[in-house]
Amino acid sequence: MRTIELKVYTINEHPNKDKCFDWIRNNWYDLNEHSVQEVVDSLKGLQVVIGGDLDYSISSSPCRGEYVKFKDYDEDLLNELDANELPLTGVCWDGDLIESMQKDQDAYRVLEVLHQDTEYLYSDEGLQDFCEANDYEFTEEGEVY
Repeated sequence: MRTIELKVYTINEHPNKDKCFDWIRNNWYDLNEHSVQEVVDSLKGLQVVIGGDLDYSISSSPCRGEYVKFKDYDEDLLNELDANELPLTGVCWDGDLIESMQKDQDAYRVLEVLHQDTEYLYSDEGLQDFCEANDYEFTEEGEVY
């Protein structure tokens, strides 16, 4: 029998946070996938309220051919919505989507906010917050333990 000793660190204790951040960036590509699904839920919720045709392709990162298209919807019903009440799903994306559609008759701005959110999440500051919130521990090599 042998005993192997392994040191693990919280993100705040780790001697090289950059190693940890690099490991996450190189191995976890879907950290913001939950937000993508929430945006999709908001899109579908808006379609239920205003009717019309909805077509979309979105991802958490820009430049992948994302689009959101609403056609033949009821503009009066759209304009009656209060973005601050989050009436579609109860999450923040409702407000961004409604404001975007009311101001621009286009949902592209909600994609911009989604992409900014993802960019923040993968930044050093965002990863720091993410690791602290989830109590992740890391090996000396920077891998999640």
